[in-house]
Amino acid sequence: MATVVAVYTGQGLSDRIGPLFREELPGCRLVNIIDDSLIADVIQAGGVTTAVVRRLVQYYRHAEDIGADLILNTCSSVGEAADRVRSLFNIPIIKIDDDMARQVTKNFDQIGVLATLPTTLDPTRQLLQREADLQNRKVSVVDALAEGAYQALVSGQPEEHDRLIYEAAKLVAKKADVLVLAQGSMARMEKTLTEETGLPVYASPRLGIMAVRAELERQGKYPC
Repeated sequence: MATVVAVYTGQGLSDRIGPLFREELPGCRLVNIIDDSLIADVIQAGGVTTAVVRRLVQYYRHAEDIGADLILNTCSSVGEAADRVRSLFNIPIIKIDDDMARQVTKNFDQIGVLATLPTTLDPTRQLLQREADLQNRKVSVVDALAEGAYQALVSGQPEEHDRLIYEAAKLVAKKADVLVLAQGSMARMEKTLTEETGLPVYASPRLGIMAVRAELERQGKYPC
């Protein structure tokens, strides 16, 4: 049985990843490591600190000890930290948003990015630009922060979270031919934004799970 260890920096996303994992990777084992102090520290510092990177490395080591065939990094705010420490490990680290960025930059020129945390905007812009450069593509990225939406979600106000994202999306949609949801926790708005803006909307959870499946297939460990 193939084992995937998902590392989370906050609460909530595991509730979405779990069903997707069972749907796309039946028979495989999913282990969750959740430390919501990580995203709290990133928000407070305005970016990823050395202490946050050190704790991430510890959790990735725990994943190796658990017997993981690969690690799924689920947080876009710490994606660049995952890139920096990949070489320390003998198992792959899949970032939940890598495949989303690859598909978007391949197919669209004017990219609108929505986020509920300011610490996610810059990493997502840089990820999209790196992917575009790898494909020798020129893209334009515009973004908007749904300020207060993340706090609304974690304080038990999902309707307010969704409203703030929609308001931000209306601004960006005027300048884009696709919308990117920078955080996995925003995937709940994918269908609504598609219907309301008429634009394609990309969210990372399912695409991240599909990337996990592709890597397990490459390793010869899927079907599990």
